[in-house]
Amino acid sequence: MAGWNRTLRAAANEDYSGELVQAVSKAMRHSAEGYLPKKQAVLDLLERYLPLFRAETLDTAACKKAVDEMSKAVAASIDPLPTIKDSAAHTFGSTMAYSLKRYTKGIPNNAKELKRVEKDTARYEKDIKRKSNVPKVIPAVLVDLDLTRNTMLTAMEELQRDYQEQIRAFPQHDFDQDAHAMVTWLEEQGDAMVSKVTKQQAYDKAIRIMEDVGIAEPRKRFEQYPFEFSGGMRQRIVIAIAMAANLDVLICDEPTTALDVTIQAQILELINDLKRKRNLTVIFITHDLGVVANIADKVAVMYAGKLVEYGTVEDVFYEPAHPYTWALLSSMPDLDTSERLESIPGTPPNMIYPPKGDAFAARNKYALAIDFEEQPPRFDLSETHWAATWLLHPKAPKVEVPHIVTERIARMKKMEEEARQNDRV
Repeated sequence: MAGWNRTLRAAANEDYSGELVQAVSKAMRHSAEGYLPKKQAVLDLLERYLPLFRAETLDTAACKKAVDEMSKAVAASIDPLPTIKDSAAHTFGSTMAYSLKRYTKGIPNNAKELKRVEKDTARYEKDIKRKSNVPKVIPAVLVDLDLTRNTMLTAMEELQRDYQEQIRAFPQHDFDQDAHAMVTWLEEQGDAMVSKVTKQQAYDKAIRIMEDVGIAEPRKRFEQYPFEFSGGMRQRIVIAIAMAANLDVLICDEPTTALDVTIQAQILELINDLKRKRNLTVIFITHDLGVVANIADKVAVMYAGKLVEYGTVEDVFYEPAHPYTWALLSSMPDLDTSERLESIPGTPPNMIYPPKGDAFAARNKYALAIDFEEQPPRFDLSETHWAATWLLHPKAPKVEVPHIVTERIARMKKMEEEARQNDRV
């Protein structure tokens, strides 16, 4: 069937594709030309309202009226024909409305939080004078009003640049290329519609995938209900469902949670086996550093929604550079140490009101003053390893990796060397 589809499509392309592309190109040029005045109207509004959003103090009532007017004009200016959508225009209305709402709600929240932090700071300084062992003050959980205003300005300026470029480039724009892309897209959608399988073919494929994920007696298991499966078996079924899509990327979010260590090891081995057999890319999301060390090639450490360190598994485990990575390694259970595990003080920030500066600063005992004011940039440690921490700045004070972390790294290297020697024997 697939062969016939390809043959028929090739014949259709040879006879009709040229005429179809010409007709589509003509239609797309006519449509784009009709939307040019609407795009120019948007540019006129942006020119009028940009000074309003650049003012030192925002007039929220006037800004709301401006956002409503601009959003309606932008929605009316979007040409529906192109297969590649203009993201700046499609996201403009929601970005502006959300950011303005966040800005107006942030003003009273900032005032409350500032009062709280002033009170906490006074108590902290009083305790320090008594030389008592007190925790670091948690900074105010503020809405970054400047960042929110910048988001609105960026959305307006980006759309202004895009529309100016579209109007300027219209006479030379290659609509034939756009038409070829649209015809190709229509062909792909047509192939997807006619690519059907019978019930028997679907059943046979399900049995094969169940065998691939290590389910014994798949034909018998096929007739059973989920409550008749163990936890590990259910996990295998979920992986089988994902594999049925003939995917290239498999995202595993805590796939070994609530499983005992024996079943956990089996699931990890299954994922590794599927990765090798099917040439998959696996994105493994987990809090279990032991799992990370055994399954990952590259590691991305995240905190409060941002990447704070990235590198190969050897980079991150043997040469960690971010204080959060140090804290994670310090709190990891280890049968070979008699030292007390260190917990990470404080609690994660409320991301409804993101903190100013580095999100980890309030819980970081190595935090610098700049951490509470400005987010750290990315500092490259090697071609494969980087971290976002002000401690890597050339002018930052020298801070040694905590002793508990260096001890663990030494033990890990020793164990790895012993394992290599045993393999040689």
